[in-house]
Amino acid sequence: MSRAIDGSKRKEHRKKILKQAKGYWGRRHSNFKTAKDAVAKALSYAYRDRRDRKADFRRIWIIRINAAVRPFGLSYSRFVDGLNKSGITINRKALSNLAIEDAAAFEAIVERAKSALGA
Repeated sequence: MSRAIDGSKRKEHRKKILKQAKGYWGRRHSNFKTAKDAVAKALSYAYRDRRDRKADFRRIWIIRINAAVRPFGLSYSRFVDGLNKSGITINRKALSNLAIEDAAAFEAIVERAKSALGA
């Protein structure tokens, strides 16, 4: 069996890790041993936070909808209950955008939800 002399795979692997660690503080950007750990942790955080971002946006949409329905005398939970009872199926992202961009359309939806609650 032939013998590997230059260790090109090893060099490529180290180079790849150090390239990913570019901009890290202290030894973490230049020392392979510490860079390897830092990159592994950063990648796991990135994976986790890509999923967390979806929950963060949903939270923001709910806060915006709640703020938008308060002047109509409703809370968020009562508003969503009214939407369900009136048979309106619209997601929170769209409701949030409606509240910001098209107040008249949002008001019409709120009125339908209120009438469904009263019935």
